[in-house]
Amino acid sequence: MEAQQTRHRAGFVNIIGNPNVGKSTLMNALVGEKLCIVTAKAQTTRHRIMGIVNTEDYQIVYSDTPGILKPGYRLQRNMMNFVDTAIGDADIILYVTDVVEKSDKNAEYVEKLRQVTCPVILVINKIDISQQDKVLQLMEYWKEQLPQAQIIPVSARERFNLDSVFEAILQKLPVSPPWFDKDAFTDRNLRFFASEIIREKILLNYAEEIPYSCEVAVEAFKEGEERYEISAVIYVMRDSQKGILIGKGGSALKKLGTQARLEMEDFFQKKVYLSLFVKVDKDWRESRKELRRFGYED
Repeated sequence: MEAQQTRHRAGFVNIIGNPNVGKSTLMNALVGEKLCIVTAKAQTTRHRIMGIVNTEDYQIVYSDTPGILKPGYRLQRNMMNFVDTAIGDADIILYVTDVVEKSDKNAEYVEKLRQVTCPVILVINKIDISQQDKVLQLMEYWKEQLPQAQIIPVSARERFNLDSVFEAILQKLPVSPPWFDKDAFTDRNLRFFASEIIREKILLNYAEEIPYSCEVAVEAFKEGEERYEISAVIYVMRDSQKGILIGKGGSALKKLGTQARLEMEDFFQKKVYLSLFVKVDKDWRESRKELRRFGYED
């Protein structure tokens, strides 16, 4: 029994990279569940979210992180703290780039990756929208930048070559007992996923500064036998944003609520009664107290 235990593999596979390179799409594909919200907007991911894959022989704890940016306010500084922590506690780092972004963007994080002692797998994403010669050029570039990294071109959206990523992870996963119960699939609770689903619909339905000025707090989550009753507050920074979010006669908020409810029902596999409210909190992105309440500070 003891010998069998020593062969078990487990570890933290932390996914980092710049905004919009497809980190969350890759995470969802590797986990096999939609745990991370996905939109075309930068800063879609604000938290560090874990997705856990279990078999009898291994446990892979994937961790999605916010896109790397130069922070302009306290919320963004805390988001970058999640990234720095993920670099520090990884057993394996998945650094995701793509065929579109400038290769030297946020170069200081590439320098950090040169210094890490854990294995690095560099994933070049979105090869489905590029030419083969461009992909080969990028692979040569990244071999020079990160000589220790294993470089794998993929399309996370098309699920192309993800088997190669998975096999590389398994080969590098340390021998270890599991870190979480074998029936766990994430470190987050249902309230968190409800709030993230609402925030995703805000990102998809509103333009300009609205999504970046909003935060969602689930105030009540009642688990009944037949349905979940959920009450959530969307916080904005200005009265004008509140008006845009609600829309004429409440039409925009109603549309948002319907979309969020339908996705929650699909995710939770249960009927949902959703109540949405909008409040103004002009300083929430800079307030340590508010950021702690929203889960961005210890």
